[in-house]
Amino acid sequence: MKLRGRAWKFGDDIDTDAILPAKYLNLADPGELARHCMEGADPEFVAKIQPGDLIVAGDNFGCGSSREHAPIAIKHAGLAGVIAASFARIFYRNAFNMGLPIVECPEAAEGIGQGDEVELDLETGLIINHSKGATYRARPTPEFMQRLLQAGGLIPYLQQKMREEN
Repeated sequence: MKLRGRAWKFGDDIDTDAILPAKYLNLADPGELARHCMEGADPEFVAKIQPGDLIVAGDNFGCGSSREHAPIAIKHAGLAGVIAASFARIFYRNAFNMGLPIVECPEAAEGIGQGDEVELDLETGLIINHSKGATYRARPTPEFMQRLLQAGGLIPYLQQKMREEN
C-alpha cells in the first residue's frame, strides 16, 4: 500500500484532545468527527487539507486518553495516514484497529517540512520526500497490520474473515 500527499507538520506530544477535543466525544458519525480533526491544534486544519494528505509529527503522537475517536477523525477527514517520530502505544493500536495507516520514523518526522510532497510505501517502509529529494527508511508495516488496513480496520477484517469461513 502506497500513500502520497502533502505533509502537515505538528510537534511533540500531540494528544488526543488536540486531535479531537473532548467536547466532540458524544458524536458517533465519523463524518461529524472528521469536521473537527486536529481542531485542538489548528482550528482551521480541516479547511486547509486535501484528500490523501499526511500528518507528520514528533514524539508521542496520540498521547492522552485511549479514545478511538482520534484515529477515526483523522481517517474520515480524508488524510492518508500519519508519520511520527513515535506514537503513544494505545493510539498506535487504535489506529490500526480503525484502519488508519501510521508509521514511526524519527528521521522522516524531523526532515519533512510543512507542505512537502511525501510518498510512503507501507510494505517496504520507504518514505520519499519529493520536495527535498530525501529518502527515509521506516520499519515496514507487518503483513497482518497491512491486511487490517486493507480491510478498513479490525471489525471489517473480522467480518471479512467470517464471510470467508461460511
